[in-house]
Amino acid sequence: MCARRSRKTRNTVVIGVFLGLAVGLWAKDFVKPVPHPAKTYPAHDDHPTEKVAIAADPYDTHEKASIFSIDFNGHDLLPVFFVVTNDGDQPVAITNMDVKLVTANRSKLTPLSTNDISRHLVNPQASSPIPLPIPRKKVKGALSQKQIDEINSSQFAAKAVEPHSSQSGFLFFDVGDISAPLAGARLYVSGVNDAKGSELMYFEIPMEKYLGGSQKP
Repeated sequence: MCARRSRKTRNTVVIGVFLGLAVGLWAKDFVKPVPHPAKTYPAHDDHPTEKVAIAADPYDTHEKASIFSIDFNGHDLLPVFFVVTNDGDQPVAITNMDVKLVTANRSKLTPLSTNDISRHLVNPQASSPIPLPIPRKKVKGALSQKQIDEINSSQFAAKAVEPHSSQSGFLFFDVGDISAPLAGARLYVSGVNDAKGSELMYFEIPMEKYLGGSQKP
């Protein structure tokens, strides 16, 4: 009798620990990746003279996108980890920075705002002027506070990059109506100013470098 009770107690403890770990993993908060220097990413544009480099690292696979609790890829949103590195001795202003993802078929995509992302997740068809023949998936009901916090904390929001440092965050693009959005695409960045207010030459990042660099032998 005592042996059976002991085994039952051990099983209860094991199940309790397992459920605790499962709940802990489910409830974990989003943690933004630590950025590396921009020129170390496959897809980047480096301006050695101006000592500024910008990189774009798409999170287009299930493995990479698993850092999110929200299934952005499943909702036709492409998260791109955006890194700006300043190797100079003066700060760089990016308040007026403009980013465009130009696809191979010349579609020009701009990063979505927080409100646009939320609307797209809850009602994907609202962002399309033409009704889609096949309804897209949507998040049931309104977004939770945790999901809203994840969207806010993940987005690129820096206004300046201090000397010898990097700023990073995610840009989200609506790629629902575009097949293979990265193939032949280029990310253009303008509006980056030096400490004197002069605009730097625009940055052009070929996304093919990411596709080539992410392929395993």
